[in-house]
Amino acid sequence: MGIVKIDDRLHEEARKASTVMCRSINAQAEFWMKIGMLAETNPALSFNDIVKSQLANGPVRLVEAEAA
Repeated sequence: MGIVKIDDRLHEEARKASTVMCRSINAQAEFWMKIGMLAETNPALSFNDIVKSQLANGPVRLVEAEAA
């Protein structure tokens, strides 16, 4: 584990997002970094595709929403 220097404004945005998403600031920053890395290495995938793929590869059972 190391220390990452980020701009104060970005840190503030991570703080705000972490509150909304019920994550620590570090967990929020890690999430953004992971999604960004996956987006760069998989440019054809949308954000939703990336998240769905990550959930499918983890210990989470996905439940499809019913159409209204």
